[in-house]
Amino acid sequence: MIPIARACVCDDYFTVDPATGQLCLKPGTMGLRGILYYGTPGTYQFRKGDYPWLARVRVIVQGGGGGSAGADADAGECIARPGGSGGGWSSSLIEASALGVSETIVVGAGGAGGVGNNSGNSGDASSFGGFAIAPGGAGGTATMVSGTTPDTASGVVGPAGGTGDDTSGGGFGHGAIRLSGTKGLSGAGGDSRLGHGGGGRASEGGGTVTRGRGGGAGGSLSYGGAVSGSQGGDGLVIVELYG
Repeated sequence: MIPIARACVCDDYFTVDPATGQLCLKPGTMGLRGILYYGTPGTYQFRKGDYPWLARVRVIVQGGGGGSAGADADAGECIARPGGSGGGWSSSLIEASALGVSETIVVGAGGAGGVGNNSGNSGDASSFGGFAIAPGGAGGTATMVSGTTPDTASGVVGPAGGTGDDTSGGGFGHGAIRLSGTKGLSGAGGDSRLGHGGGGRASEGGGTVTRGRGGGAGGSLSYGGAVSGSQGGDGLVIVELYG
């Protein structure tokens, strides 16, 4: 006589369909099943009906960083600009039952750099519906005027935390200093949770670029030539899908 094999199944994670006898995973116990990345600035739609097994989502939202100001000093003089501030960050865990049929996703662009002696633009906010909102960073200012005497320009305040279960404000844009008509130092851009701001500079040139997502642009520095600010880092929205 051949014994009949018998399998025991943990009912914390599995269930048997009474109609078909099929062994199935219980909804909500499957863990992470996919990750969606939205990295190009713009507006998108998330539809939970595209994922029939969806139990919850975790969203991570990074706002765009601030751009830096341009600088155009007079011949033989100096202008140093501060960096833009980093964008804010937010995260939320959302049950599928709380989601609408469609939720709007916004990926904020980094703020454009200033041209001439004009301030940089602020970065745009990023969001997932009303559940997680991360503000953009402030643009670098253009307060220092052309000259040869020592002068400073204050740093740029980072945004406060936005909306979500866990939020974080963006890093401050660093201040700038002029020592003379031929020596100065521009300010570094503020960091974000998902990126680094552009560096400061002592040689003449435009604002420095960011790394990663949401950092503020580094400040520009002019010793008599016209230089432009740099764009802040674009934002990002990440959607983790749990079944």
